[in-house]
Amino acid sequence: MKFLIQRVNEASVTVEGKIIGQIDRGFLVLVGVSADDNKTIADKMLKKMIGLRIFEDENGKTNLDLKTVGGQLLIISQFTLYADCRKGNRPSFTGAGSPQMANELYQYIISECRKEIDVVEEGSFGADMKVSLLNDGPFTVLLDSAEICHN
Repeated sequence: MKFLIQRVNEASVTVEGKIIGQIDRGFLVLVGVSADDNKTIADKMLKKMIGLRIFEDENGKTNLDLKTVGGQLLIISQFTLYADCRKGNRPSFTGAGSPQMANELYQYIISECRKEIDVVEEGSFGADMKVSLLNDGPFTVLLDSAEICHN
């Protein structure tokens, strides 16, 4: 599982010209699910993501987490995080989880986040989405379960 986390001042996702999810200060999270992922891995990733201290405190140090600053979440499914570009110029996505399994974990991630964070918005799984954001910093972090869950 991979979470590409971008600290944002605002972000939104549009499908067919309509905004379906929109947040203010918080994280835009692109979620990639692999064939080997499960709820246990998702739980570890969520704990790490929600606990990330990447917001500035009163001294300008990145020391505050999402809950402390009242941050919001916009979570978007993104199977292309599992693009394999080692051979040729056309990426392979064989490492990504099946659509059904990935969607189940994506929905699980959203429901678990809603237990912790007041505002959790989402994209539309499998849809052609247009994502807009105002990256704050920019500050972007990649969480990879291969590193988070196996150390």
